[in-house]
Amino acid sequence: MELAVIIVYGALLTFILFYSFIQLHLTIIYRRNHKKTLSAKPIPDSELPMVTVQLPLYNEMYVVERLLDCIAQFDYPREKLEIQVLDDSTDESFEIGAAKVKELQDQGLDIQHIKRPVRKGYKAGALAYGMEFCKGEFIAIFDADFLPNPDFLRKTIPFFNSDKVGVVQTKWEHLNEDYSLLTRLQAFGLDAHFSIEQKGRNAAKHFINFNGTAGVWRKSCIEDAGGWHSDTITEDLDLSYRAQLKGWEFTYLENVGSPSELPAAMNALKNQQFRWTKGAAECMRKNLWKVLKNRELPMSTKIHAVFHLMNSFLFICVFVLAVLSVPMLFIKKDFPEYETIFKLASVYMTSLLILGFFYWTSYKNSKGEDAVSFFKFIRFFFLFISISMGLSLHNAIAVIEGYIGKKTPFVRTPKFNIKTADQKWQKNIYLVSSLSWLTVIEALLAVYFLGGLYCAYWLEDFGLFPFHFMLLTGFSYVSYYSIKHSVNA
Repeated sequence: MELAVIIVYGALLTFILFYSFIQLHLTIIYRRNHKKTLSAKPIPDSELPMVTVQLPLYNEMYVVERLLDCIAQFDYPREKLEIQVLDDSTDESFEIGAAKVKELQDQGLDIQHIKRPVRKGYKAGALAYGMEFCKGEFIAIFDADFLPNPDFLRKTIPFFNSDKVGVVQTKWEHLNEDYSLLTRLQAFGLDAHFSIEQKGRNAAKHFINFNGTAGVWRKSCIEDAGGWHSDTITEDLDLSYRAQLKGWEFTYLENVGSPSELPAAMNALKNQQFRWTKGAAECMRKNLWKVLKNRELPMSTKIHAVFHLMNSFLFICVFVLAVLSVPMLFIKKDFPEYETIFKLASVYMTSLLILGFFYWTSYKNSKGEDAVSFFKFIRFFFLFISISMGLSLHNAIAVIEGYIGKKTPFVRTPKFNIKTADQKWQKNIYLVSSLSWLTVIEALLAVYFLGGLYCAYWLEDFGLFPFHFMLLTGFSYVSYYSIKHSVNA
């Protein structure tokens, strides 16, 4: 039995180590290319193509007016701009949106307020429905919490300078990054994705993904790839892979930012994380074999695609490793014949060092690389890793559901329309005040890892002490704020 535990433990650590090598490779590629700014020749107004802006909405009463006012400010010839408000709302936000659309129509804007007869397929279904009668050769998509700059289309459309380019994706920026520690940590993680991962993969001509919003599609690319599918809850990742498997090229613009709002409440973040991780698992199940059997793809692209599609599997790895780590203390003590194996296991510390290098490369580009920035980074890095560990049970469940094909409704992330610390999200009507069984288990896991720290003292073995301390921190933080934000909702 103890050997089986060691084998499972070692296999999961090995996956994390290989994943970290992929992240290291992306970091190296990014560092070689991050100063290279893509450029495209501006297009005269007379030659600009027709563009449709799609705004998929569902019960967004706090941000719908803000979004429509923002899109109305786009610096683009009005005769070549169409706006589709794809509104599936079932509450008063539908009437708010309708009134704002009427106001903008009276100002001469080509904007339609569209409600489907049947809400089928969630966001993917709404986007597909709008495509049936949209006028644009290109389709820009924005979620309700985004506030793109007026020159967004002027900066992105010129990059469709080849008939092979199917998507231009921009970088997410954060309207409320400084609202709380929770939002700062989210920004910390997202910035690394939108710098190193997206630009690194794009520079190496590996597969990247449209991020669901703040990007532009060539309409013919969507059609050629089979259109929007609703059989996964990350329709953006799914269509991205289907399009690139058909030979379409994606362009990522790190220097074009699209401001958006980060979830300010723990349970809103959990909703978002559940959707992203489960959807990624569904896309892996649907597309991984298509990638592996494609004879035209280079082996390096296939390897990167495997770890891209399987990145949500990390949460299963982390959770299982966490649970097994306490028994491992006793196995190490009671079975000295495995001492050599445990000594060799120290190589897995390389993963943490690589991830530190990965996130530091991203952090220093935006915050500076002086001593003050470095010490702030150390704090954020360990808090970010700890809270990611604290979310591992919640996200591992999502991943397992995705792998086994269990279908669940598309749960939207509540928007708050907050930017500064003096604004409050409490009493948001979309937040549910309830304590889930999962939160109770997360609190019990914090106690479990506190026990792991005690065992370290009792056994005089401190090898896993930092790991258990981070797990204690992460599960305590996640469970505490899940309870607090549920009570205050």
